Amino acid sequence: MRSGITRRWLRGSLMLTVLLLILVEGMFLYSCSRNYYNSVQQTMYRRFSSVNGQLKMYTGDTAQKTAANRSVALRRMVEQFSDKDKYEFMLLDSYGGVIASSSGTDAEGILSSVDFERAQENADGMGMAIYRTASNEMVMAVCCLVPYAAEDVAAMRLVTSLTLIQNQLKSVVLISIVVMVVILGFTVASGLYFVRSIVVPLGQVERTAASIARGELDVRLPVTGDSRDEVDRLRGTINQMAEGLEETEKMKNEFISSVSHELRTPLTSIRGWVETLRTLDDPEDENYRKGLEIINNETARLYNMVEELLDFSRLQNGRLKMDCRLLDLVAELTDAVLFCEARIQREGLLLSYNEPEEMIPVYADPDRLRQVFINILDNAIKYSAPGGRITVKIWQGEYKAFIEIIDQGRGIPPEDLENVKTKFYKGSNSVRGSGIGLALVDSIMTALDGTLDLKSTLGRGTVVTLGLPLYKR
Repeated sequence: MRSGITRRWLRGSLMLTVLLLILVEGMFLYSCSRNYYNSVQQTMYRRFSSVNGQLKMYTGDTAQKTAANRSVALRRMVEQFSDKDKYEFMLLDSYGGVIASSSGTDAEGILSSVDFERAQENADGMGMAIYRTASNEMVMAVCCLVPYAAEDVAAMRLVTSLTLIQNQLKSVVLISIVVMVVILGFTVASGLYFVRSIVVPLGQVERTAASIARGELDVRLPVTGDSRDEVDRLRGTINQMAEGLEETEKMKNEFISSVSHELRTPLTSIRGWVETLRTLDDPEDENYRKGLEIINNETARLYNMVEELLDFSRLQNGRLKMDCRLLDLVAELTDAVLFCEARIQREGLLLSYNEPEEMIPVYADPDRLRQVFINILDNAIKYSAPGGRITVKIWQGEYKAFIEIIDQGRGIPPEDLENVKTKFYKGSNSVRGSGIGLALVDSIMTALDGTLDLKSTLGRGTVVTLGLPLYKR
């Protein structure tokens, strides 16, 4: 189909070029022929003007004598005409008949009355005609009525051959045809180059993009690395897009696998303990109480995981609305720390947090802030070994309030650090979880006009820094 479109495009372009060249060629040849013919005509007009100027000087005692003198002068001019090889100089009577000719003949076979008739019709007394003689020679005849009385001489005529001009015009036509062929060849060559360098590569890009749209994310386009080639840059961009989609698809599949595993573990525990509790009739049994506690904990874990997934989905779709109000950031952080303190102690960790005495005003959603703090503290607990310390700091800058949560856990590998905020990404050093916790935190902080920065050293711990704009009245 594409080759058919290309052929039609080439045919249409070639046809348009041919028509345009024919039009230009016709206008050019018409202009050249008119210029040549006008040049010859003006040359003969100037000769007549010179003759008329000389006639004006011939006078006599009477009008008849003056006319006779002028008639004699004209005949002498014809007899002594020096350019007989270029022109035929004739004198005509009032009927257009030849009185005298520079060749000494009556110019039989080269005469036409058209120029004489036009000279009589025109106000300036000049007339011109182009015609073929009896010998099929193209000639130009220019006739000029004598402006003074000269007995029987009524008009002058100059006749010249146009053979040389026709030969020159033929040379011009030949050269212009050669130029047309060169232009046409260049048009065809440039069209073929355009097809090879743009249309064909774009067709390849189109087919590859269609393959990517069908889910074939492993296809790639060949690139040369030439930064000046726009099509090559487009191929490189398509390849980067395919690589990004392939990586996203891979992370999505890993995320689904991870979430499925995370959901299966508590569900398996709940199912096992439900079956155990069905066999126990005594509510005072130790296993009965233990089973209920496990079921309660695992249910809460499932609930939190599902809520986290739903919140992230709402944030991505722009459907999670923030209920922002004026808050004391110190109080919100302290509540989150107190909520996690018991768990920190159970895990054998140390907590370092000094609550500032002065409040720090911010404009934010309290529920989402609490979600951010607990999520980061939960990560600090999960990735820290017993005996480690979790340090929480808060201070006020000139325009922002900052919170630092520092742990002494396993840290994040350098190759994972720049991706841990990406949705669906789970690093090589990660433990249980959905893999969207930090992505959710980053989305919430962005929605609150805040910032999230991560610094980590493998084996030594991680520093998470949160920034929120201060509330200004």
